[in-house]
Amino acid sequence: MSKKTRVAIVTGSSRGIGRAVAQKLARDGFSIVVHGKENESACQGVTTEIRQMGGDAIHVLADLGNHKDVELLFRETHNAFGRIDVLVNNAATRPHCDFLEMDDADWHSVLSTNLDSAFWLLKMCVPEMIERGWGRVVNFAGAQAIKGYVGAAHVSVSKHGLWGLTKSLARELGPKGITMNIISPGPTGTGFEDSRTERMAKRWIKEIPTGRLGEPDDIAAIVSLLVSETGAVINGQMIQANGGIET
Repeated sequence: MSKKTRVAIVTGSSRGIGRAVAQKLARDGFSIVVHGKENESACQGVTTEIRQMGGDAIHVLADLGNHKDVELLFRETHNAFGRIDVLVNNAATRPHCDFLEMDDADWHSVLSTNLDSAFWLLKMCVPEMIERGWGRVVNFAGAQAIKGYVGAAHVSVSKHGLWGLTKSLARELGPKGITMNIISPGPTGTGFEDSRTERMAKRWIKEIPTGRLGEPDDIAAIVSLLVSETGAVINGQMIQANGGIET
């Protein structure tokens, strides 16, 4: 692919939804930056899969809670492709901790990874999007986080912060050719491999009007629309991809 091919960073793309998004955008013709925190083997696997399907990809390891690592992600993307057109803020940490047991370190670790990282990446990526008059940003929330995460208040706060950032920047950057949306997936068919989580999946299915869990490819298809020319009119929206469960 040429250097003029549009480039997408997909954070947290070594597995699950992020992996499906990276693969789908590669099929759509984007050059892809695969990101993970520490599992290089998994990141390399996704990069190899994209290259085998004829796409162009690199992978970068970065702790998104660390500003210097975020700078590294940005710099390595530019070194490889010379531009950034699409930013998908999918990566997140979701530790559980009762509120009264939560200390400052617990709080700031989640906020840094889930919210500060988006702020840092946007500050780095948006100026060039404005210069070209085109850009797409897709953030991620989650049904539980938006409903109110019992035992994970810091996760809910971080995701509500992303929702506020999405709404504000959609209005501020829309006139400059940049759209900003957020996806809030419901229970998704990934991470239910042991007996405990399998029981959770069965419980969720009973509560979902469509009678099934979402799949990573379902979410990837939504991202594909949002970052396309066809999706240009969709801006400042939370898309709740949850089969109709109440949030």
